[in-house]
Amino acid sequence: MKVQNLNRTVSPFAGISFANNSFNKIGMSHLIDNELCKRVKTFGFDYSEIFRNLSNVFLCGGDVIEDIGAHLGEHLKMIPDNNVPSPDTAIRGIKELTTPNTSFESNSGIKYDFNININLNSLNIKSLLLTKQLNPNCCYDFDYDNQVIANNKFDAKRTYKKNKGYVPGIATIGDKIVYIENRDGNANVKFEQAGTLTRAYDLLKSEGISVNRSRMDAGSYSKQIIDVVSSNSKLFYIRANKSATMFEQINEVSTWESVEINYQNYQVASIPFAQFYEDRNYRLVIMREKSQSNQVDVFTQDTFAYRAILTNDWESIEEEVIEYYNNRGASEKIFDVMNNDFGWKHLPFSFLNENNAFMIITAMIKNFYNYFVAMVSGEFQGINPNMRLKRFVFRFITVAGRWVYQARQWVLKLYSNQPYGQLIH
Repeated sequence: MKVQNLNRTVSPFAGISFANNSFNKIGMSHLIDNELCKRVKTFGFDYSEIFRNLSNVFLCGGDVIEDIGAHLGEHLKMIPDNNVPSPDTAIRGIKELTTPNTSFESNSGIKYDFNININLNSLNIKSLLLTKQLNPNCCYDFDYDNQVIANNKFDAKRTYKKNKGYVPGIATIGDKIVYIENRDGNANVKFEQAGTLTRAYDLLKSEGISVNRSRMDAGSYSKQIIDVVSSNSKLFYIRANKSATMFEQINEVSTWESVEINYQNYQVASIPFAQFYEDRNYRLVIMREKSQSNQVDVFTQDTFAYRAILTNDWESIEEEVIEYYNNRGASEKIFDVMNNDFGWKHLPFSFLNENNAFMIITAMIKNFYNYFVAMVSGEFQGINPNMRLKRFVFRFITVAGRWVYQARQWVLKLYSNQPYGQLIH
């Protein structure tokens, strides 16, 4: 085997030029600088340039901000008019967008820090409207969950999973993150969740977006939270915690219907909900199945395992309510994507508020990726809108190419027979 070194520089990530072009063409750069205001000229880089180059890191398969300098900077600088900041500059820019933490005190006198960054969350929603992934005056289904982000940062606290980290509250619409509020890792998920949800709903309303159905796990099962959810949603579905009151009602159920859900057999029934309210027409959808341990339940004195969903939906049959609730697993997949594809596994900062800014910005990048991969899938075979980032990098971003200035214009020459040219029309 013989090896010949060529002097001409060829980028192995030439496909990122099309993501950059799309970022600017749809007005994302203008939106960012308009909403966040331009940085002082002496700083050298606008926020849009920091956001765009950070998106380039992840869309080229990078993991951390430092990849701008260590691996990708020379390739990104080949793109005409693409100002590439150093990792330190990018980090300073993100820190400028942080907000001070807000402390909330529990009834027992313990204080917990939350980080509420309305400006960046608002920018994220505006970017979804810009790309038409959300539309004003439309109703959407809303999911909320608290996700443990394990880390050993300076202010990380011990979580309910027995590791150190944060437990941010995250709201999603479909596969799009629409609100993030970072929280101390030792804060109970129910603590001040009503306030977090109120801010998320209000921010969506301010952009003309309303909620049709809200769906949440048992971490949202409390009267105060239910009041907020019910007043901001047409319908809601919340996993109910087991209680003596609930099982007293369950023991009075005489008729159970047998259904098959996901190839498993269950018995289902509905009962009026009476634990927190006497004047509201809420419903508990109960499902039960034979316990694998075959042990007798202390409350019901039978060998069934019970689960319940609280809802104000009386039109759907039990099977439909259960299947809709179970589909929230698709929204939980977003956390895996953010951890492994968009940097949440490697948070860059030492403090909760700074990492909250980073998480919102990377959520915005992930939302842009959703838009961009959907656009590419319309021209490229073998690329679909739901493709994970790593596969997209291999099939689209990693193409050899170089920029050449000829006939008074820049021309991107690619070593590929794929229809890249269709993306610039």
